Amino acid sequence: MYEILLRGLVIEKDNNIVLQDEELASMRQGRVFVSLINDNVPKSRVTMQRLLGRLQAERWPLEMFHFETLVLGAVYSAHQARRQKSAEEQAVWGGLLMQLVNTTLLDLRKTPQLGSNALGTY
Repeated sequence: MYEILLRGLVIEKDNNIVLQDEELASMRQGRVFVSLINDNVPKSRVTMQRLLGRLQAERWPLEMFHFETLVLGAVYSAHQARRQKSAEEQAVWGGLLMQLVNTTLLDLRKTPQLGSNALGTY
């Protein structure tokens, strides 16, 4: 996912996400990523708030699919905050971003920790 994000995304006028790197976009990983973000990440402030409410009501730690949706929602919100023209819209999307990040951190804190010997002795 990080390689995909580093290579760049474009949000089209209809709010669909497109990968800038054509080679990556044609690969299975790229297609799966684009499908995941376009089909599961809300594209409006209202639907993003609903997502937050649903995820915060889920059992912790979140299932991987929900966690990925949460992280991708944060990425989308960060991008939206940056591309807004008015300070008010930037603040609204920035607030959503902070809520998504806080929820992500809360989930990470509730993830079962591995034992102290999990990495083994070298």
